[in-house]
Amino acid sequence: MSSFIIEGGHRLKGEITPQGAKNEALQIICATLLTEEEVVIENIPDILDVNNLIALLKDMGVKINKIDTGTFSFKAANIDLEFTKTEDYMKKIAALRGSIMIVGPLLARFGQATVPKPGGDKIGRRRLDTHFNGIMKLGAELVFDDKKQIFSLTAKTLRGQYILLDEASVTGTANLLMAAVFAEGETIIYNAACEPYVEQLSKMLVRMGAKIEGIGSNRLIVKGVTKLSGCRHKLLPDMIEVGSFIGMAAMTASEITIKNASIENLGIIPESFRRLGISVQQQGDDLYIPSQENYTIESFIDGSILTIADAPWPGLTPDLLSVMLVVATKAEGCVLIHQKMFESRLFFVDKLIDMGAQIILCDPHRATVIGLGNRFRLRGMTMTSPDIRAGISLLIAAMSAKGKSTIHNIDQIDRGYQDIDVRLNKLGARIERR
Repeated sequence: MSSFIIEGGHRLKGEITPQGAKNEALQIICATLLTEEEVVIENIPDILDVNNLIALLKDMGVKINKIDTGTFSFKAANIDLEFTKTEDYMKKIAALRGSIMIVGPLLARFGQATVPKPGGDKIGRRRLDTHFNGIMKLGAELVFDDKKQIFSLTAKTLRGQYILLDEASVTGTANLLMAAVFAEGETIIYNAACEPYVEQLSKMLVRMGAKIEGIGSNRLIVKGVTKLSGCRHKLLPDMIEVGSFIGMAAMTASEITIKNASIENLGIIPESFRRLGISVQQQGDDLYIPSQENYTIESFIDGSILTIADAPWPGLTPDLLSVMLVVATKAEGCVLIHQKMFESRLFFVDKLIDMGAQIILCDPHRATVIGLGNRFRLRGMTMTSPDIRAGISLLIAAMSAKGKSTIHNIDQIDRGYQDIDVRLNKLGARIERR
C-alpha cells in the first residue's frame, strides 16, 4: 500500500492544467461498445479507474491503440461475450464502480449483459435501482443470483418508453441513454441528470448517428436507430480537479492559475468557493486564484449561518463537498456542510478533528465547521484515505498543516487524480511518494 509523506506549510505558485474528466471518461469509454467502428477519444486521464476500465474492454476483445498522450482509439468490432461470463471478468468488473455503465451498451447491441455488484468508494449505499428499473422498462429481463451476487440482463428487443427516473443519477441516466439509442420507437427520459458529462455523452452519441433531443435538459427524447458509426471526441477538463486546485490555493495562501478550465462547464463551483470568501477570478478560460492570507465565510442575508449543500446539476456536485469542508476550517466564520447523497462521505472529518479542526459532525449527512482563520493551524498526523474525494481533501489539509503528515492507501487518490504529487511538487509542494 503506497503512501504520501507531506511537509506542510509550503506555498504553491504557477500554472496548472486540469486533467481530462474522470466521470466523463468512464461514460464515453463504455459508449465505444455501441459501434463496431473506430472511436477516437482525446484528453483521457492517466488514472487507475480509467486505466482499469480500458484494460477490461481490451480483455473483452476491444482493439485499443494509444495514438498520443491521452489519446486512444477503440474498435469494438469483435466482442468476446463468453469472457463476460468468466470469473476473471467478474473479479475485474466488481472492483470498478464505473463499469456498471457497460450494461446499457452490451444490452442494446448484443441483447445480454452480466455484471456483479460493482465496487468503488466506500461512501455508503449506492443503489442500482435507477439503472436497472429504467432498462427493464425498455423490455429487459433481470435475474439476480443472490449466491454469486451477479446481475444478468437479457432482451430480444428493446422498445421505447416514457421513463421517469426516481433520482437524477448521472451514471443511471448515461446507462439508460446508451440502451435507448437502439430501442425501437421513442424513449423519453424525464428527471434525467443534465451534468456536462451527460451532455457530452449525448453530443458524442449524436455524432455517431443517434437521435437525441433535449440535450442539456432533464428531459431527453431518444428516437431509436439501428446502427451507430465511429467518431472523435475530446473530454472536458475535470471540474472536480479544478475545484480541488481552488481549495489547495486557499488553504496554502498560494497564487496559482488554473489553465483551460472550461469555465462555462463549471456551473456554480467558482461561486460556491467565493461564498467561503475565496477570490476566484476569471481570465479568459483560465481561473486565477490570488494569494490570500485570510478569507471570511458569507452569511445568509438574514444573518443566519451559511449552508452549502449538494444538489442535482446545476446545483453543486457532491464530489466537491469534502474539499469545501476542509477549506472552511481555515476560514473566518461558520458553515454547515450538508452532504445529501452519500451517508458515509463525511466520516473522514474525524481525521480533521484530530488535526485540530473545529468541526461538529451533526449526523451522517451534516457537519458544522467553525473556521478559526489564522488563529490556528492544522497539525500534521498519520491518516488513511477512505475514498477518492476524502483522500484529496486530506492531502489539502496536510499541505496546509504544521509539520509532516502521512497519508496511507493513496491508491484511492490515484484512482481519480493523475500524478498529483508530481504536478503539485512542480508548483512548490513537498510531497513524497513511498
